[in-house]
Amino acid sequence: MLQTTALYHLSQDPTMARIIAETPAPKLFNDYADDLYLALLESIVSQQISVKAADAIFGRFRALFPDKYPEAKALLLKTTDELRSAGLSFQKIKYLQSVAVFSLEKSLRRADVDTMTDEEIVQYMIPIKGVGRWTVEMLLMFVLDRPDILPIDDLVIRQRMIRAYPEQTEGLTGKALYTELLNIAEPWRPYRTTASRYLWRWQANVTGL
Repeated sequence: MLQTTALYHLSQDPTMARIIAETPAPKLFNDYADDLYLALLESIVSQQISVKAADAIFGRFRALFPDKYPEAKALLLKTTDELRSAGLSFQKIKYLQSVAVFSLEKSLRRADVDTMTDEEIVQYMIPIKGVGRWTVEMLLMFVLDRPDILPIDDLVIRQRMIRAYPEQTEGLTGKALYTELLNIAEPWRPYRTTASRYLWRWQANVTGL
């Protein structure tokens, strides 16, 4: 029902209506629905490498722990050499350790995080080393199922929006472009997550757009 309502709302924008009509429905999946801590670890491992490489490294990393679960205290007890054996860089090791420390000192439990607004969650998590706004926005969309996230810093989202709305974005760069993209997406509220999912799947060479 929620998805139907979101699509109806987004379709009030003629351009978005055409994108939705010509794009296969995005698959809705959530591997870490109740484990924000593990999702953060996986997100850091995945940074700047291919999906295949990330899956292999994360698998080896998890295999270092009982039941393949990197409990925070156990993670902090691992030596650099042990963690390096999984294929992790020195930098990513520091980032993973930062997540572990954060989870021990504060909270990454869904029950606590779910009480926060989207922006409160962003500000809560970005002090973690290796975690920026984009990373938190991905967690908001794909782990916490927040319905109104627009990851404007995502290159693909920006490129697809520029392609779909050429008249509004032609000749714009920098802050002016960001401002216009946000203006374009404003009518999509409160379903910008669904719009973003469709933009990711949309083939930007579709004629007529």
